[in-house]
Amino acid sequence: MLDPRVLRNDPEAVARQLARRGFVFDADAYRDLDTRRKTLQTRAEELQAERNQRSKSIGKAKAAGEDIEPLKAAVAGLGEQLEAAKAELEAVQAEQDAVREGLPNLPDPAMPEGHDEADNVVLREVGDRPHLDFEIKDHVAIGEHLAGLDGAAGAKITGARFTVLSGAVARLHRALITYMIDAHVDVGYTELNVPYIVNADSLYGTGQLPKFGDDLFRLTEPADYYLIPTAEVPVTNMVRDEIVAPERLPLRYVAHTPCFRAEAGAAGRDVRGMIRQHQFEKVELINIAHPDESDACHEAMVARAEAVLAGLGLAYRVVDLCGGDIGFAAARTYDLEVWLPSQNTYREISSISNTRDFQARRMGARYRDPESGKPRLLHTLNGSGVAAGRALVAVLENYQQADGTVRVPDVLVPYMGGLEVIAAPG
Repeated sequence: MLDPRVLRNDPEAVARQLARRGFVFDADAYRDLDTRRKTLQTRAEELQAERNQRSKSIGKAKAAGEDIEPLKAAVAGLGEQLEAAKAELEAVQAEQDAVREGLPNLPDPAMPEGHDEADNVVLREVGDRPHLDFEIKDHVAIGEHLAGLDGAAGAKITGARFTVLSGAVARLHRALITYMIDAHVDVGYTELNVPYIVNADSLYGTGQLPKFGDDLFRLTEPADYYLIPTAEVPVTNMVRDEIVAPERLPLRYVAHTPCFRAEAGAAGRDVRGMIRQHQFEKVELINIAHPDESDACHEAMVARAEAVLAGLGLAYRVVDLCGGDIGFAAARTYDLEVWLPSQNTYREISSISNTRDFQARRMGARYRDPESGKPRLLHTLNGSGVAAGRALVAVLENYQQADGTVRVPDVLVPYMGGLEVIAAPG
């Protein structure tokens, strides 16, 4: 959520910044709304003061033996006016809150200009793409040949965009997850195991609610419980309504969870295979940082995700997202895109964002400034380190061999019980 003081003092500047994201903010309408709020607030305060004064007069008149009925009638009338003014003020404040809740984060000044993903800026390409001198298969064909990927079973059990993994392919998926967690824990991240169900307050805190409710899976009972769309939600909300000691910063967490997304806005996209599923798994990185350290934390998180892909021997690129492609809560986002031979292109496998104080303001997440002793808003950052399903897709495709087998990346062999090549059973 944006700082209300910034909105109040210079809504035009906010409108100019949000325009870089392709978001239209009506500064004049917001200023008019705020003027109404101020007028109503002043009116309510004046009525309250007058009511208090007249109430005191009743006591004095009563002590003097005077007729107090006219005074009581006047106070009652003021009470009715006060309640009406308060109700109107609350309605305007609710309207303001609704506007604020729908505003995305202000973009970083260094964020690239652009309207959509075509305008994203490639910062670097790393690694060698495999030279496959045979007919390239996609991960679905490979997985089915290995009897390890079954979309039909997933559809029968649940519906479209669900997949059953089995055998060595399921173990490869698990190996990827364990390898990634170990890699992050080994450099100081604290591993967490968190709930997969969260309440509405948690989703509000990280910005999924109220704007993106259609993309969530909601439980019918209790009605304000939801399946998590990412570990970002439960992990980041650990500091909701907390004041963190500055010497503990940055907090660096890693969590492996399933993720559940309705993908309401993705109809028709990536319907084949595991690229876009309703249920998938990620290894998520979260940093809770001092504002002065958040940019450095952002770069370090990108480096962590890069280390995972480099360790797997996968070619990838790092992309700086433009205003038209950046997420709602993010001020700056770097995507990591891995090479997929079957598509002859790079596809996103990690998105790492600095939300600055946007989420912290919604959550009331703060640290205590050692100089002033006052609470200040934290900065929160999140990113995949990396998406397990897409990592599986990338390994299957990049390590496929002409005979239909898949070579296991060297770093995963110990996690596979020494298995170096996955072959079709029988």
